[in-house]
Amino acid sequence: MDGMKVNSEEDRVSSAPAPSAPPAGMPVVFEAIVKRQALSATYNRGEVTLAPHIVYTKHGELYVDATTLDRDGKPPREVKIGAFKIAGLGSLRITPRRFEPSELFDPAEARYAGVTLLAIDR
Repeated sequence: MDGMKVNSEEDRVSSAPAPSAPPAGMPVVFEAIVKRQALSATYNRGEVTLAPHIVYTKHGELYVDATTLDRDGKPPREVKIGAFKIAGLGSLRITPRRFEPSELFDPAEARYAGVTLLAIDR
């Protein structure tokens, strides 16, 4: 083994990338789902109010699927479930506004299988 370095188990473990910490807003998102209360946040430089339905992972990132209740104070043109990267939601805060689960939300969708962290009770 002249000139070759053999990595010990300790070297391999210490050189592995450390898992990233969850976004700071995660407890707020979880609380909003459990209590069925809307979230207010900054998203793409605008203010949004969201009704969060599910938190899941995709490509190692945390996402929340939610209906948008309003964007910059105006209701959306159509009701739909949107995917929001949690790290991209700024100034996350829970609001007193309550919501009912959307008929559009299906927690049994294949894309949620094995990656769901928390979903709204229907």
